Amino acid sequence: MEEETKGSSILSHIKKGVVILVLFVIGGLALWAWVSLKFVYSSGERAGYIQKFSKKGWLFKTWEGELAMVNLPGALPEIFFFTVRDEAVAANLRNTMGNRVVLHYNEHRFIPTRIFGDTSYFVSEVRSSNQPDSGLEPRK
Repeated sequence: MEEETKGSSILSHIKKGVVILVLFVIGGLALWAWVSLKFVYSSGERAGYIQKFSKKGWLFKTWEGELAMVNLPGALPEIFFFTVRDEAVAANLRNTMGNRVVLHYNEHRFIPTRIFGDTSYFVSEVRSSNQPDSGLEPRK
């Protein structure tokens, strides 16, 4: 009888240990996600034309887009991939499609999963740009 209670006691300690370990892992991942989304690694602006903008995701939907940045006429554009999490910013971005826009973004490094977005660049503001397409000042 004593062996039986001793064995079940050890088993219950192992179960408690596994539960505590699982809770620590989940808590650590949650803390990692919070820290990586809370602190901004870099921020800046990019200008160009929205080439693609769509809502993606199986479970958590985010807006994903591509900005074509053209430096000189006739040159191949560089593509900037970005994520929008705010619906108001996404609506503003959809309204400026076809126009040259300036995107203000924050870069968050080391995000643990892709459920928060496909990229580490999160657009927080969008505005129309009145600059010439070439980025060069017109002659007077």
